[in-house]
Formats: sequence, structure tokens, C-alpha cells
Amino acid sequence: MTTQQRALEQAQGPKGDLDAPHIEGRTDAYFLRMRDIIQTFGDKQGTYAVFVRRPVVAACGLALQWIRNVAQHQAFEVEIQEVHAEGTWVGAGDPLFYLTGSLAKLAPLETMLLQKVGASCVAAHNAYQMALALPHVAFLAMDARHCAGAEMQELMAYAASVGSSAAQKEGAVGFVGNANNATAAFFGREAGMGTMPHALVGYAGSTLRAAEMYAERFPDQHLTVLVDYFGREVSDALEVCRRFPERAAAGEISVRLDTHGGRFLEGLDPQRSYDVLERHTPGTIRRYRSEKELRYLVGTGVSAAAIWRMREALDEAGFDKVKIVVSSGFGIAKCTAMYDASAPIDIVGTGSFLPSRWSETYATSDIVAYDGEPRVKVGREFLLQKLQERKH
Repeated sequence: MTTQQRALEQAQGPKGDLDAPHIEGRTDAYFLRMRDIIQTFGDKQGTYAVFVRRPVVAACGLALQWIRNVAQHQAFEVEIQEVHAEGTWVGAGDPLFYLTGSLAKLAPLETMLLQKVGASCVAAHNAYQMALALPHVAFLAMDARHCAGAEMQELMAYAASVGSSAAQKEGAVGFVGNANNATAAFFGREAGMGTMPHALVGYAGSTLRAAEMYAERFPDQHLTVLVDYFGREVSDALEVCRRFPERAAAGEISVRLDTHGGRFLEGLDPQRSYDVLERHTPGTIRRYRSEKELRYLVGTGVSAAAIWRMREALDEAGFDKVKIVVSSGFGIAKCTAMYDASAPIDIVGTGSFLPSRWSETYATSDIVAYDGEPRVKVGREFLLQKLQERKH
């Protein structure tokens, strides 16, 4: 049993989410009217094909677990045929799964079912691509703060774990954890990961004092220090390492770069950023770049040049075992640029696998058979192909 499967067994959701009145209050009214008509004129077994209009990675586990839980709670039977295994690539419009059961029971579930499919599959695809773009780098899922509530938080964490597992099968390190306890099980952990927010540095009054407080309160934990609060990333990182030289030498300290896009890392400007890349990855900056790629390489914020400059300063001071954690907008494009620049990253903290355009997450379903007889609206005949292939 995989990590995701074990976690799914616990992802039951509040029991009220399985009750008919709760579901009916959140479903589209015409599905309820369809249900009422079916109950009047006679029920049939319907087969739904569920798909997304763009390429995705299958991450339907939470949706299918919810369907099974509802069916058990409301005492009816469903048959689920997964066309694509969890974590596999799915082409645009290709059915993810077929769902068969009483139309009277399934009709009210369609709205909530589709809510749990599309965004998860798109996020899994993004996480998969990010992990493959930086295959030797560990990722930490930091999406929760960007989610619209607990249900989305669960869907996005699950998606990241599925996309990560797919990338790991191709040799990537992938996502090694996430930032909160509630969804840590999807990554095989009991608790979320992370050390300090910027507010702790502000509270402490200095980056060094924040590190000292953390080390005193959590002496047995790895120390990851945010170093951009005062705009002294290099100076503060070195000061912390000199304060804890034994921990630095043992690789028990990481510095986290989260410099915002309004300024350069301490000591850098456009020309110095070019110089840093020329020293460490000659030729990277000479190839033609889009404006966005140039920003990722030599611009403000956490650029490839900023990461290389931090690595350079740590190594020159004798702290070559200190790790570098980066965050701030690490989506697919930025990860690809970092790979091209061979940026010395140990861990990426990101929530940028969340879909950037919500319209691309819309999942759709069509009934393709009634009591086993194939029938679908004109233009969607392609949905029948996989169903008929499975029958033969």
C-alpha cells in the first residue's frame, strides 16, 4: 500500500459531507430536478465518463474515495473503472475513469465530484513537471496559505504527493514533505516541516537572535534560518554560521532565501549578477532569453545569481556543508531556468504547483451509457471508445 493510499483511508472528511441534505445544498439544481424526474419515471444504471480538457496527471484518489464513502453512507452500490492509474499522464479529453451506478443516486453528486477532480489533476501535473525540472533537488509543499479553505488544502497537498511520486519513478527526488500537519501523511510524514516565518525574525530583532531562540527551543531540530528580513542575506547567513560553527560543519544548518522581487540580494545588482553567473556557469546567460527567463537568472528576488552568490560566500567562509533553501515563485518555468543555470539548490519550498489559471482545471462528465446501452451527446462519441475497449 502506497503512502497516498494509506493517507486516503484517513481522508474521510466530516461525516456531514456524506449526507444527502449537505450534498444537495451544494449541487446544481438541475441535477436535483433530474433526480426527481428519474424517481418518478423509473431509475436506470448510468455510466459517467469523467475527463479534463487539457493534459493532466491522474490524481483522482480523493474524489473516488469520496464517492465510495458517500455510497457506503447512503447504502447504494457504485462501480468505478479507472482508465488511468493514479500518477500517470492523461491526454486532453481522455476519460480518467468511468463511474456506474443508480442515476437517481449519482445525479446529485456530479457537482461536488467534479470539484474534486480537475484542480487536483492539474496541480499533480505541475508538481510532476517541477520535480522533473530539478530532479536532484528536494521540494517542500508550501501551498496551504494560498488555498481557499481546508478542502482545497487537502486536494492540493494530495496532488503534489501524486505528481511527486510520478516524478520519483523517473529518478527525481521530488517532494519530501509539506508545511502543515493535517496533510503531512500524503508525504509519508507525521508532521509538517519548516522552522521560522519572517515574523519571528522581526520579533527577535535580528536574524541571529531568531536563530538562537529557535536553537534553544528546538535543540534537536535542523536549523533553517530566513536571511532576507533585514536585506543582509549574506552577512546574516555568515553571522549565524559563525555563531553555530559545529552545527554548520555537521550540515545541520540551512539558509533560506526568500528575497522579494523588489530588490536584489545583498551585494548584487544587474552587472554583478551577470558576473556571478559568468564565474559559475559560463555561457548560461549568453544564450537568448525571454524577459521572464532573464529575471529568473539575473533579476531581483531569488535569482540563479543570488543563489550562486550565497553558495559562493558560504564556501569561501568555510561553510560548505550549509544547505540552501529557496522559495518565492518557484513554478515550472523558474525551476527550468534554475536547472539551466545549475543553481546550487538543496530544497525548494513552493506552492506554485497550484493551477495558475482556474479555467484550465474544469473537469467535465458525460453519461455515456444507460442500463449498459451506449448513448452520448453528439460530439462526445470519443468518450465511448475506452469504455468499449474495456468491455472487449
